[in-house]
Amino acid sequence: MDEVDLLEREIRELLAQGKGEAAATRAIQGYGPQVLRYLRSVLGDEEDSRDAFAQFAENLWRGLPEFRGTAPFRIWAYRIAWNVACDLRKQPWRNRRLRLETGEASRIAQTIATSSEERMERRRLELLSLRESLSLDDRALAALRIDQGLSWGECAEALSRDGGVVKANTLTKRFERIKERLGALARKRGLL
Repeated sequence: MDEVDLLEREIRELLAQGKGEAAATRAIQGYGPQVLRYLRSVLGDEEDSRDAFAQFAENLWRGLPEFRGTAPFRIWAYRIAWNVACDLRKQPWRNRRLRLETGEASRIAQTIATSSEERMERRRLELLSLRESLSLDDRALAALRIDQGLSWGECAEALSRDGGVVKANTLTKRFERIKERLGALARKRGLL
């Protein structure tokens, strides 16, 4: 039995014993690091990711009585994180934030000396920029599938929202289109 299975079993046992606070604490401690990485991938902003993670933890804690156990707890946690990310992006104050234009960021990056470490960092940022060119939905799918290694069924379960069910085969088709789009952009920017 792997770590994820052990954690899943531990959380379910705590819930069965009526120890909701202990289950929530264990879930946040156990799944928190990977959920935070997921939020960083989806949101692309460290401050937003920290805010979203704090909201995720609160929502998990408060929503624990609603956990029915029909899906793995880990997937339920990713669904909470996805809902938080979507809600965060809808907030009106986000529209007033100043963001660097791609051209400005490129000019700034060119002024940096080209040691191998700095080249690697620039490449990482370029790849991050490619990912940020995706919609929030596509970034979430890529993060769950690539970064978190979830199956298509688990991705579908995590991305289902507001009573709408996402089908795994729809995600596989969408993922193929994402890969094609990112590949074309990467070639255009000379990353491939």
